[in-house]
Amino acid sequence: MVETAFRQLSDKLDKWLQDAVLMLPNLAAAIVIVVAFWIVARVASNMVARLLRRATSYGEINTLLTRLVFFTTLAAGIFIALGILQLEKTVTSLVAGAGVLTLILGFAFQDLAANFIAGILLQLRQPFRQGQLVRTNDFYGTVEHIDLRNTIIHTLTGQIVHLPNKEVFEHALENFSAAGRRRVDIPITVPLGHDLDGAERVTIAAVETVATRDTSRPVEVFYDGIGEDSIGFTVRFWIAFGDRESDFLVARGDAVKSIKRAFDAEAGSRPGTLEARPAEPDRRASPAATPVDGARDPH
Repeated sequence: MVETAFRQLSDKLDKWLQDAVLMLPNLAAAIVIVVAFWIVARVASNMVARLLRRATSYGEINTLLTRLVFFTTLAAGIFIALGILQLEKTVTSLVAGAGVLTLILGFAFQDLAANFIAGILLQLRQPFRQGQLVRTNDFYGTVEHIDLRNTIIHTLTGQIVHLPNKEVFEHALENFSAAGRRRVDIPITVPLGHDLDGAERVTIAAVETVATRDTSRPVEVFYDGIGEDSIGFTVRFWIAFGDRESDFLVARGDAVKSIKRAFDAEAGSRPGTLEARPAEPDRRASPAATPVDGARDPH
């Protein structure tokens, strides 16, 4: 029995050796095919990367497509090599296994896949770019980076927020930089007995002295309502705006100071109040309005 077992083992090894010798040409050809396709994959991915850099500025998508070209080309070479080695069943099993694995991973990482797809769509649609000032999901700040999973925002208070792309894609987004200009609203109150035409005239003249004002658009005044002892109106003007919130804050501050000085300097005016409440879009994050002494009583 031992001799029979050794004989069977020897026969099996001899057969494997003979098959290996017979397969040597195919094995060499398969290795050459894999190496050739690896070289082709490198060349093709480099060419695609250069073309994409010239055509688009979507860095993450460019990297994704470049890697996809590389691995697809290399996988094609591996499948051809397996076919040369007469391992077609192995190829079929690998393809089936890859399909099942993809399905399992798809269910296991639904949120990750959703963020990945949302990241691609955001970079294709480009509702905002790096460096722009945006508000989304109750976060207000400058876009630091956009990748295929997260949008990173540097808030005005100094925090770094990593927002999943799915949340950014599905919720409302305000882009304060895209239009290139921004409106400044300053609510003002004056006593009931004050000359409204005079207050309006003084206010407009004061705002027109703001250095950063967009002179192509007029200063506007809109009355809000009548209180028990005061009348409220809002003065509105526009400024050129890029990516810095400080440009908006400085323009608003300059306008408030200019109006205060104009009210103080108005001949024959009477005591009133100049209420510099924050204007949109910062109302939710700003403290309560602070009244500032304004006009004087002509009587």
